[in-house]
Amino acid sequence: MKARIIELHAKAPAKPAIGAACNGCGVCCALETCPLAILRFLKRRGPCPALEWSANDVRYVCGLLKHPEHYLPLPAWTQNMARRFFARSIAAGKGCDSDAELAD
Repeated sequence: MKARIIELHAKAPAKPAIGAACNGCGVCCALETCPLAILRFLKRRGPCPALEWSANDVRYVCGLLKHPEHYLPLPAWTQNMARRFFARSIAAGKGCDSDAELAD
């Protein structure tokens, strides 16, 4: 595997083990773009344009999930449906699936 350098916020949590609960470390989205973001941004490699730092939560969040209206021209009444669809599509809440190995 080719080494790549990614830049993350200094306060970002450490990447969890595969299968552990997502903690918002941002590694996965900084390296790759999910299928939904590929369709929206026409970009296959990271960082994902929808990867956002949340200072309040001290973690990264998916902008497509948090406020889809910033990234897609959606009527207000469809935003909750869009959030549920995006969460299901990227398996949000199902655990870390990034096998990236981080150097010290």
